[in-house]
Amino acid sequence: MGLEDDAREYHREEPPGKLEISTTKPTNTQRDLSLAYSPGVAAPCRDIDTDSERAYEYTAKGNLVGVVSNGSAVLGLGDIGAQASKPVMEGKGVLFKRFADIDVFDVELDETDVDDFVRSVSAMEPTFGGINLEDIKAPECFEIEQRLREEMDVPVFHDDQHGTAIISGAALINAADIADKEIEDLEIVFSGAGASAIATARFYLSLGARRENITMCDSSGIITDARAADGDVNEFKREFARDVPEGGLADAMAGADVFVGLSVGGIVDEEMVRSMADDPIIFAMANPDPEIGYETAKAARDDTVVMATGRSDYPNQVNNVLGFPFIFRGALDARATDINEEMKRAAAEALAELTRKDVPDEVVKAYGDQPLQFGPDYVIPKPLDPRVLFEIAPAVAEAAMDSGCARREIDPEAYAERLEARLGKSREMMRVVLNKAKSDPKCVALAEGTDEKMIRAAYQLSEQEIADPVLLGDADTIRSETARLGLDYDPQIVDPGADEAAEQYADRLFEMRRRDGITRTEAGELVRRDTNYFGSVMVEQDDADALLTGLTHNYPSALRPPLQVIGATEDTDHVAGVYMLTFSNRVVFCADATVNRDPDADTLAEITRHTADLARRFNVEPRAAMLSYSNFGSVDDGSPQTSREAVERLHADDGVDFPVDGEMQADTAVVQDILRDTYEFSELNEPANVLIFPNLESGNIGYKLLQRLGGAEAIGPMLVGMDEPVHVLQRGDEVKDIVNLAGVAVVDAQ
Repeated sequence: MGLEDDAREYHREEPPGKLEISTTKPTNTQRDLSLAYSPGVAAPCRDIDTDSERAYEYTAKGNLVGVVSNGSAVLGLGDIGAQASKPVMEGKGVLFKRFADIDVFDVELDETDVDDFVRSVSAMEPTFGGINLEDIKAPECFEIEQRLREEMDVPVFHDDQHGTAIISGAALINAADIADKEIEDLEIVFSGAGASAIATARFYLSLGARRENITMCDSSGIITDARAADGDVNEFKREFARDVPEGGLADAMAGADVFVGLSVGGIVDEEMVRSMADDPIIFAMANPDPEIGYETAKAARDDTVVMATGRSDYPNQVNNVLGFPFIFRGALDARATDINEEMKRAAAEALAELTRKDVPDEVVKAYGDQPLQFGPDYVIPKPLDPRVLFEIAPAVAEAAMDSGCARREIDPEAYAERLEARLGKSREMMRVVLNKAKSDPKCVALAEGTDEKMIRAAYQLSEQEIADPVLLGDADTIRSETARLGLDYDPQIVDPGADEAAEQYADRLFEMRRRDGITRTEAGELVRRDTNYFGSVMVEQDDADALLTGLTHNYPSALRPPLQVIGATEDTDHVAGVYMLTFSNRVVFCADATVNRDPDADTLAEITRHTADLARRFNVEPRAAMLSYSNFGSVDDGSPQTSREAVERLHADDGVDFPVDGEMQADTAVVQDILRDTYEFSELNEPANVLIFPNLESGNIGYKLLQRLGGAEAIGPMLVGMDEPVHVLQRGDEVKDIVNLAGVAVVDAQ
């Protein structure tokens, strides 16, 4: 099937459409229903009647946007009417939810009269926290938006006008920088004079462009003062009429620095591109076919051409999804009364700034592993970059507060944590640890310092002030790789082959391992050749606070040097590997998943203590369960007996200040009803969040099943029980995993 048939099948598959309503509160008992509806619901109704602002406290209004259209200008389909526009409006709702966790009701009004349309939308103000106008034809859309902004006390935003303006504005900021030109000096030509083009031209003025440098063309040619005087253009086009000779698009483009296409495909040729000024900027945004093809525009010149389109299969896609979800997120959270020019400009500037930062691996993979590095082919972020939420929403909220249209003050640090939580429990939990790390950064040695991921992680750790990273490895290789990656970063490097501390470290390694078969010569070779040994001695000698390794080694070989040099804590005989698994509504810590093959009771007890300590570093109060195939003595031999003995040791330990019980089966440990109804004698009065597996095999199998089939996100493995902070990565870990474990290591060191 072709794309259109696939889309039809996608939309008609049960249940039809793309949105549904789900409940956010329990409705399982008679009491639940009496709270959700009559008679309990009367209480919040009375409170709202007394103070209308309490609607934001008691209802979903503060996270609800109305996507409103009359279907008069739908995509490239034109005036297809309100009913036919509904799939597009539902799609808009999907994007709001997917990218910014904003709920949407789509409202299709069969109404073309401006007065009636405005009256209908304005009457819905009690329902919505904001209004997103969509696919309304010009020039009516200008009047509709302006009147609604004046009449309504919630943000009103016409995305067709301002979305393209903001996203292309961000691209313009960066493109001008790449071309070494000032925005105020740019000669800018527009092809198209509809709502989007006029709004974009207005927005470029707020970025610093000059009105006398903007030439706008419609289907009849350049919009001139003469045409305006003849009544040939409407009042909105007249705003950009110029006192220049009449002519066509080719005449306008000669000598121009910037071309902005918001018209129809195929109307620009190579000769027109060649007529432009040096290092031209071309935003050909007609969809699905741009005014000129990407390859054609690039091939027309020998100098730098910054080219953007509206298509996802070429670099620099100007996609409105980079804007409206995050702009509304910030506006809703600040409870803004408007989305003003300051907020739009803040969004564009934040997008431009984000483009200059290192791109996460998950984004690179999502776009086919193509290089994503600030330059002519990367002047705006990708829509799937999760960082857009954390950059744009706070910038918009802050601009709302600074400009006086916010009704709510937002604490930036707490706001960042709330935004993280919207993207998943794992991000929320890691934010707790990373904030702790930032309060007192420590020196973290990265053993595989020549690896690209380690260098990028070091850059992020330094830039975000999470840690003071030290890259271990050949200095020339690291600096060369840093330059290749385009990072504005001067890393701290320790080269084992050239560092004067190597001799001292070799002496120390020999002293520690001489009765384990290592000669002084071998110790020197190990320290200079193997950064795992160098880094381990570096941490043991307090020249670094923590060590990360394992990215290019198998787990046992990466773990061996720190175990030999640093070892376990004084009161511990064993270390263990712990994974934190995050679900939508809970967090569990699983141990041991990487180290101890067949632990005895003492080892299980040690693992439990250390895992409970780790949970507290994430602000989680531990409740530990010793897992088995037996429930509290139902099987009286083998591994259940070992787990039972471990529990006895923990209960006898006065230093254990958290609930722990077992042995118990996995469902007993995590299901409240089983604990309460069948095993009411258990020490656990709530489901366990620290799960101790009886052996390495079950631990490894268990956490991977939970991750893959249970939809959990896994963070780890985190080593517990080491005398100094050491964490061993898994082969194939991404930069974010390195950053996360480095954050954990810093908190360990604190």
